[in-house]
Amino acid sequence: MELGGELSQKHVLCRFKSDSGEITGDIIDLPLSCTVSQLTEICNALLETTNSYIFYANDTEITHSLEKTLNLSDLNTETVIDILYQQQAVFRVRPVTRCTSSMPGHAEAVISVSFSPDGRHLASGSGDTTVRFWDVDTQTPFKTCKGHTNWVLCIAWAPNGRKLASACKDGKVVVWNPENGAQIGKTLIGHKSWVTALSWEPYHQNAECRFLASASKDCDVRIWDTVLCSCTRVISGHLKSVTVVKWGGLGLLYTASQDRTVKVWRAKDGVLCRTLEGHGHWVNTLALNTDYILKLGAFDPVKDTQIQSQDFVLRRYNEIVNPIGDERLVSGSDDFTLFLWAPSKDKKPLNRLTGHQQLVNDVKFSPDGRIFASASFDKSIKLWEAKSGKFICTLRGHVQAVYVISFSADSRLLVSGSADSTLKLWNLREKKLEIDLPGHGDEVYALDWASDGSKVASGGKDKVLKLWQN
Repeated sequence: MELGGELSQKHVLCRFKSDSGEITGDIIDLPLSCTVSQLTEICNALLETTNSYIFYANDTEITHSLEKTLNLSDLNTETVIDILYQQQAVFRVRPVTRCTSSMPGHAEAVISVSFSPDGRHLASGSGDTTVRFWDVDTQTPFKTCKGHTNWVLCIAWAPNGRKLASACKDGKVVVWNPENGAQIGKTLIGHKSWVTALSWEPYHQNAECRFLASASKDCDVRIWDTVLCSCTRVISGHLKSVTVVKWGGLGLLYTASQDRTVKVWRAKDGVLCRTLEGHGHWVNTLALNTDYILKLGAFDPVKDTQIQSQDFVLRRYNEIVNPIGDERLVSGSDDFTLFLWAPSKDKKPLNRLTGHQQLVNDVKFSPDGRIFASASFDKSIKLWEAKSGKFICTLRGHVQAVYVISFSADSRLLVSGSADSTLKLWNLREKKLEIDLPGHGDEVYALDWASDGSKVASGGKDKVLKLWQN
């Protein structure tokens, strides 16, 4: 391996460390000219693998060589530099560059779009009271599902991909069969006002995907048995509208509310574990570092197959959680701030994140759980380190409020939808705008990137669903 050149005379002591803190191999004397590709060769030799990695030194990503990353004035012959390595996704997602289909059909605004865990089905919910399934291969409507009597506000796929739940302004929850568009069981009735969010029990806890949580403007959270079509538990405690519910992988429910709090509940019995306080206004959005893994369920995008093994799903879940020791939660608020929490352990925030100039509307963790992004009415997107909440950068380009964001499966790209009627694709390695995606006739409300990375779906005020591909 050639590490030559003039800089080869200057060396530094280094040791490789995984992102979970494990030291790999012995201390190595490396020339400052050592590049990323050479670091990758060394790391693979130590680990006996053939993977791709991202490297960091002193909290800075090594994008070219050690010499261009390190502060040479701080170095001496006894300094040992820790080189943190993170494995990159096995497959690379190509940027979406064009709209391949505009699919009319909804009579009102498209409020939510979501791909199934395997990316083979696409569903949308609209103000026209219907849920629609779309044929992803032919890019045409497949089934229109009528069962709601008011605006469909949210939809959620079961982690096994065999059921889709939808909920509306009248407080009703309906479960659908994506294969034929038929309603499964009876309509779930109990909420007294709008249902604002839905979340299924994780696959590794129940492969049958039987139980579903719903949050409502009536201040309650309900857990439904979708087989018996009955409410098994009503969780009360919030003083105002519950805006979000997340069913985490540790058997906990996380709820956010307009009462300015986030609450952590034990799903099995509804006991309140802790209340997370700090926000000064409504809490609009929550994200877990395990959201992507929990949505995938038993689907393996690398092998493009469904794996009927709860052990496999739990192992993949633990790969996200174990490096930092717990499930991480981020909350975003009308008070312009975000909070980073370790909610299974502590009610005190790990960090309070400031910088946005208007309300925070959406927050998402990258699929690898290493960073998260926040979208705001201040027209910007901000990137943050997942472990510490440290600010990374601001992405600017939209000329109106950013409503929604979605990561590619390999965590290298981010797509955003805005009130300015455009989507924008961002390159996260280079921290810059990759491509503008105009085409919608009005505000973009909904966005999802398929788990296989092949396509993005978007919808909004113009009532049209669009598919974007490379």
